[in-house]
Amino acid sequence: MQNLYQDTIVAPATTPGTGAISIVRVSGSNALSIADAVVQLKSGSISDSKPYTVHFGEVSIGGKLLDQVLATVFRAPHSYTGEDMVEISTHASSYIVSELVRLLIEAGARFAEPGEFTRRAFLNGKMDLAQAEAVADVISSTTSAAHRVAMNQLKGGYSSQLDSLRTQLLEMASLLELELDFSEEDVEFADRGKLLALLDDTIGHVDKLAASFHQGNMIKNGVPVAIVGAANAGKSTLLNALAGEERAIVTDIPGTTRDTVEELVNIGGILFRFIDTAGIRESSDTVEKLGIERTFRKLSEAEIVLALLDSTLPENDLLNNLDIILDKVDLDTQKLLVLLNKTDVLGEYGVNKNVTIINKKVLLLDNKVNIINLSAKTGNGIEELKELLTQEEKVLIANADSTFVTNIRHFEALSQASAALKKCRTSLSLSIPSDLVAEDLRQALSGINNILGKDLLDPEEILHNIFKNHCIGK
Repeated sequence: MQNLYQDTIVAPATTPGTGAISIVRVSGSNALSIADAVVQLKSGSISDSKPYTVHFGEVSIGGKLLDQVLATVFRAPHSYTGEDMVEISTHASSYIVSELVRLLIEAGARFAEPGEFTRRAFLNGKMDLAQAEAVADVISSTTSAAHRVAMNQLKGGYSSQLDSLRTQLLEMASLLELELDFSEEDVEFADRGKLLALLDDTIGHVDKLAASFHQGNMIKNGVPVAIVGAANAGKSTLLNALAGEERAIVTDIPGTTRDTVEELVNIGGILFRFIDTAGIRESSDTVEKLGIERTFRKLSEAEIVLALLDSTLPENDLLNNLDIILDKVDLDTQKLLVLLNKTDVLGEYGVNKNVTIINKKVLLLDNKVNIINLSAKTGNGIEELKELLTQEEKVLIANADSTFVTNIRHFEALSQASAALKKCRTSLSLSIPSDLVAEDLRQALSGINNILGKDLLDPEEILHNIFKNHCIGK
């Protein structure tokens, strides 16, 4: 089988046709000679060039000029991949880029797999696995908060914390393993009191990192905001108003929305994932009933719940619709905003009357609920709602430079490590034999190692799953 780590690979590092310039990357042991076979410099050759230099050249097909290019030379190990590498800058024509790649492949390169450049960087020790995964997060970041978190991980802030934890675990494991070597002499190298204190400190750090996944996931994938209410309250109209486009179908027919519709919206540097849900009402329609069940499930998973009420309804209906939502919201863990919609239909007296009715209701909830009058149809009150949403989640921006876990794989590994450490602590407290305690420590160490990519049990499978979602040129 072809050695995927020794041959030379090529791929566009930019999307052709979307700007003035495109970049094609070539990396591997023969990168310089392959580039020489395709790019003709005005003088000298790429193979003889010094690293970190840029050279003007031409690429021709059958004696006819394809494009004038710039070739940037990097030499191992001081490149992104840790290998010899050439970046060829061309005009951003899809035709030029595809022909250039074809010529490089004919000269001996192979088209790279998705994420293979970053995979080689990891394998050549240019970055650990957590940093490698952060590359994709930096590329896909759509808000300042997501970008800052991803950059912190890419620069190694997250990895340094994990390395510190790994060092502590290795030290503990080494002492216990040493005791096993001298088990017949009944020698105790590890002071149990100090080990317990060190375990408590390590467990605290691991649990803190694992707990950060809740906020980290919201920064990366969006704060989940469920828009819930009775049929025809205006939920789809509100989603369209927040998204700034016709994202959901709007009709006067109750039950139009049968399934959830989601839209990502950047508001004030924070990504919100708005979820338009099926209207809550009594229904004999099987499909609509399934949609309503999904509404309640999405409501329970949301960070913020927008309770949308039709302010034109009679007082009893208004309060009944709010009660149904309040019964499903956990105010200890979720944030609730009550929105009185269709204020464009009511006169000032009608709006004020309904506000008074709802205020009396929410005053019993210890002021945990905010009320906004709006018209999703005209846009009145939408900016006030956006401002309130960013105020509710401003801590995400304020803390974006801190270390957050944003990857479900990391969260699961940290949870595994925490469980093993707690089991280890219990074993130490009960004076369980050192060999069993050492095994629990090895399990905890395995969780941290899996995040960093150290001592992987099945590296081929794990690396394939991690890098397959990277860009081709990354």
